Formats: sequence, structure tokens, C-alpha cells
Amino acid sequence: MRRYSSRTSLSTLSEINITPLLDLAFVLLIIFMITTPLLENSKTLIIPSSGTTNAPLNPAAVQTLSMDRNELVRLNEEVVEPAALQVRLAELKQADPNVAVVIRPDRDLPVQKLVGLMDALQRAEITKVGIATKEETP
Repeated sequence: MRRYSSRTSLSTLSEINITPLLDLAFVLLIIFMITTPLLENSKTLIIPSSGTTNAPLNPAAVQTLSMDRNELVRLNEEVVEPAALQVRLAELKQADPNVAVVIRPDRDLPVQKLVGLMDALQRAEITKVGIATKEETP
């Protein structure tokens, strides 16, 4: 009896299955996405400094808001309580709608404290704000 079967001769596979390679690539991508932010947070930075010199300021036209490393807030060299800062800034805005304020943060002040000062200025609707830096020495 003759058999008709659909047997074919063995042939070589000419295609490469890239599914395992893609799985490996995605796993590595996820690992790098998780570990990269952890590496960035461990760096210690020394700021602020600037490569350019500051323009000369007229002290009579610009108000100075400073905070030292002990978080003592001063407005024009007068100590201000953090609770009263918002009221004082609103008074400055009412007295002169074009008031300009320069923030002088301490070098070791946490950035969150600087952002808090900037938030207080924004709530008082003071838009002309600058941050004082010192010139870098080569």
C-alpha cells in the first residue's frame, strides 16, 4: 500500500525570533528608569553662583528679601516673622505697583525655603523678582 503523507524534508529556519530580545530590552529599560532618579538625588550641589556679574542696583528702588541658614527672614534688613511676611509684601505692592524684590538666599538654605519665599511673593502679586548670586571666581 502506498502512503501519501505530507511529510516535508527538514529545512533550516531563516528567521530570528526577536521576542526574547525585546523582553530583555524592556526589562533593562525598566531597571534603568527606576534606578536613575535614585542616583540623581544622591549628588551634593553647591549653589548659587553665576558666571556673569550682577547689574548695579539702586537700593532705593529695589526691596531686598533675605533668608539666612537659620531661616530668619529679613525685609530690607528688618526681621519679619514668616506669618507677617505676606502682609508686609501686600503693603509694598499697594504702595508701589511696580515694586521689584531681590531675594538673597543663604548658600546653605534648602531650596524648598527659597520656593516658599517665591510663593509668598506670588501671592502678593509681585512679579518683578530676582535672585541675588555672587560672581564665580576662577
